[in-house]
Amino acid sequence: MAVQGKVGTEIEIKASPDKFYNIFKSTAYHIPNAAPDHIQGVEVHEGDWETHGSVKIWKYTVEGESGVFKEKVELDDANKTITNVGVEGDVMKEYKTFKPTYQVVPKGTGSLGKLTIEYEKLRADVPAPNKYVTLMFNVTKGIDEHLAKS
Repeated sequence: MAVQGKVGTEIEIKASPDKFYNIFKSTAYHIPNAAPDHIQGVEVHEGDWETHGSVKIWKYTVEGESGVFKEKVELDDANKTITNVGVEGDVMKEYKTFKPTYQVVPKGTGSLGKLTIEYEKLRADVPAPNKYVTLMFNVTKGIDEHLAKS
C-alpha cells in the first residue's frame, strides 16, 4: 500500500536567488562547510558538479542519525530550482520515490526559499518525511549564513 504526498516549508534568506542557486548548481562541495552539523560530505558519483543529470552522494545527519543519499540532480536555471531525485541510500529504505526540491525566488533584497519533498512511501506505517524538510531548512539557513560571510 503506497502512499504519496508532498511536504514542505518556506524560509526567507538574505542571499539573492542567483547566489543561492549557484552554490547548489556549481559549488555543492562547499555545502559541508556551510552546514557541517547537517551535511558531512558530498561527492560526484557520475558527471560533474554543474551538469543536469549528474549523480552525487551526500553524507548527512538528521535527528542525530547519520545517513547517505545518492541522488540525480535536476537543474532548472530559469526557475532557480534544484531537484534531487533519490536513487539509493537510507531514505530509499522507507520511500519508493523521494524528491527534495529547493526553489529560490526574489523577495525584497533577498529571497524566499521554497523547500519541498515529493515522496511515495513503501509502507503505510512510514511517517511523512518531515524530519528531512527540517534538514533542508537547516542546510538552507547554513548556506545563507555562509554566503553572507563571503
